[in-house]
Amino acid sequence: MNSKPKNIYTIMNWKKLQNGSDIRGVALEGIEGEHVNLTPEVIETIAKSFVRWIRNTIGCQTPKIAIGTDSRLSGATIKSAFIKGAVEAGADIMDCSLASTPAMFMTTVNDDVQATASVMVTASHLPYNRNGLKFFTPKGGLDSRDIADILDIAERGDYAYDGAAGHSATLDFMTIYSRHIADYICQGVHADDYEHPLKGMHIVVDAGNGGGGFFERILSQLGADTQGSQFLDPDGRFPNHIPNPENAEAMASVCRAVADSDADLGVIFDTDVDRSAIIGRNGEPINRNALIALIASVILEEHPHSTIVTDSVTSDGLTDFISRKGGRHHRYRRGYKNVINEGIRLNEAGEECWLAIETSGHAALRENYFLDDGAYLAAKLIVYAAKLFREGRQVHEAIDSLKQPQESKEIRIKLTDPDFKAYGAAKLEEAKVKAATMSGWNIVEPNYEGLRVSCTNADEDGWWLLRMSLHDPVMPLNIESNVEGGVAAIERKLRELGVLLN
Repeated sequence: MNSKPKNIYTIMNWKKLQNGSDIRGVALEGIEGEHVNLTPEVIETIAKSFVRWIRNTIGCQTPKIAIGTDSRLSGATIKSAFIKGAVEAGADIMDCSLASTPAMFMTTVNDDVQATASVMVTASHLPYNRNGLKFFTPKGGLDSRDIADILDIAERGDYAYDGAAGHSATLDFMTIYSRHIADYICQGVHADDYEHPLKGMHIVVDAGNGGGGFFERILSQLGADTQGSQFLDPDGRFPNHIPNPENAEAMASVCRAVADSDADLGVIFDTDVDRSAIIGRNGEPINRNALIALIASVILEEHPHSTIVTDSVTSDGLTDFISRKGGRHHRYRRGYKNVINEGIRLNEAGEECWLAIETSGHAALRENYFLDDGAYLAAKLIVYAAKLFREGRQVHEAIDSLKQPQESKEIRIKLTDPDFKAYGAAKLEEAKVKAATMSGWNIVEPNYEGLRVSCTNADEDGWWLLRMSLHDPVMPLNIESNVEGGVAAIERKLRELGVLLN
């Protein structure tokens, strides 16, 4: 029998490990003030609690669980502890070694594997000392309430198991997953040389020493010239740049690599490959609003009039672009799971939605289980690029009409009130009242997060959004303008009104 670990039970703050729909914590010492809370004992307990959760919610008494890791230094230790705990709790484990987060989900829907559930050991782009766990069933990634339930089981010690132990075996699933991506590209391009649809194209891949190096091998096998690709080898110290398409240094690095290599296209991934961004012919970054516009163009060619769901900080120019392409832009809340779940909800309600995407690069397509898969997104855009290439065109031409803001700024307002959520809610209501009194300012409705205001005065010509952070005592304020000096003009008025708190 697995008895309750009283030393953990009495001192561990389990709820602190929850980060939305993930579990995250400190796995390595080395940063002052950050002490390890993802110990092997803690991970074993989480594993046993997850198995209990599966039995409670899915009803499977002997679950088959796939597990993989990204390149983080602590990945192997955490994976081993999880396997130990899950096996003791009666689960059968498939150890997929170095993998991507989307691939781990795919183990649950692959006909040859049919995992009951899967786990990915990752903390995405966070510093090297952090790590975490993401969980999947065939229905998709677990929601925040599911993570809370698992941690509640751990906190109560309610995971005792008297049955026979499970067993573990290895599974090379990344080869299976890579073939899936390669087949998709071959079918999509449908070149005369079917097995080499990318012949003649030069594509640079930047894996940031995360888990995305496999994608370069796929492209090479399909005939692409991949010279100039960089940081393909896994290294959990991330010695070159943070593997994050949103990181300015990372994006500048891959843009230089594309330009220096005179490549047709570039691709950059985050650590666990659930996000990606594209770089155009001359090293132009296609990220955030531009990335959304590009994939929306592709989707709207395939599914005219589809709704495109995004997070709340997207630009007005993107809304106009999607509208001109025949789609509807549905701006929703921040958080990739929020965006994905809204896309699913709209379809269930009878509104056709084929794309749900966050500005961070989390892109989920209806055709692909509404899974945020950076490799699948890159593959779909490469198929599109290959078709344009045969016509002598480049991908950036597809978004030439996208109006980008001339200026943008984000201010993060720290909240010191102990009850910061209530304080932030009160400040949002106060800001709404004050904004309504301003000439040329119009409160945007419908709006699903915080307060969005359109600023129509000639010296402003933009918008601002004030919202609560998803997890932290912070109120992010995003300001954009289409005219020079517009951001400063909007910010000045916000300070005069007392809306901007610091």
